[in-house]
Amino acid sequence: MKTPGLLLRYMRGVLVLLALVQAACAQRTGPDVPRPFVASNDEVLHWNQPADRASCPDRPGYLWVRPAEGPACIRYFASDDIDGARMAIVQFSGDRDGVMDQAPERIPGNTEPLRTLDAQRSRDRAGVPWIFMARPGTYGSSGDHRKRRQLVEFHALDAALDALMQRHKLQRIVIVGHSGGATAGAALLTLGRTRVACAVLTSGAYGLLERARMLGRSRDGRTDTTGSAQFYDPLDHVGGIARDPARRIVLIGSRDDRNTPFALQERFADAVAKAGHRIELRTHAGEPPDYHDLKDLIALRTASQCAREAMLQQAGNT
Repeated sequence: MKTPGLLLRYMRGVLVLLALVQAACAQRTGPDVPRPFVASNDEVLHWNQPADRASCPDRPGYLWVRPAEGPACIRYFASDDIDGARMAIVQFSGDRDGVMDQAPERIPGNTEPLRTLDAQRSRDRAGVPWIFMARPGTYGSSGDHRKRRQLVEFHALDAALDALMQRHKLQRIVIVGHSGGATAGAALLTLGRTRVACAVLTSGAYGLLERARMLGRSRDGRTDTTGSAQFYDPLDHVGGIARDPARRIVLIGSRDDRNTPFALQERFADAVAKAGHRIELRTHAGEPPDYHDLKDLIALRTASQCAREAMLQQAGNT
């Protein structure tokens, strides 16, 4: 009879093998190549769905939480070795509104094996346990991605982080987020989140109303780019950031960013610094044509370095 640890490793191996088969098939093209693997409805991750307790089992990969706005099922996909980790990196993706209305089978990377494989690859590159947490309405998490950058999103993620750290007995985390994921990471800080060794926030959106006006995407100058006036702007809530002199906050962006203006990233960094927190603002080259996605895996590299330095500092203090 297999022990729980051996069974977990066996199941993870099956998932990774399936992911590799999917990825290999997806990369083959041409008239003489069979149709790429398409997941069945049972295997794909569903988007913009209400929370359903029956579909949210009490097992790794699922978190049933009850924030103020109502229950939520938040999905996460983890690498090996997260249980009892002194440090783990938790990633939030950018906005996925461009694909959220597609059939789930057509959304890239939209299966549990592929998301798990991506987390494992990130762990192998970073050298630190890695967890991809799906924002509400995306990659199997309940909720409505149209309501991104609202408290209903951030409260659900905050509660999910509490549950994640308790389940896997994580001591501290590094938050890494890009674009809307960076905004989510910043919002979690303003909600008073603790036990964060570092937050690496790349190309984040701050000053949400002004950003929408600058981009010409605000309705009558009263809404953000989602069309909502109910947004939660981290720039307006820096007073909620918990005091922690050991924590690092690293903002990275391109001065040429045409999606999240760098001037507003600077404004957020200035506000956090004036509130007495340790924050660094860095520039890095972006990918044309909009210079929003940054080159050289800079977020992963920075998060890895920050996690390693925090662990060394922690070891030196014990």
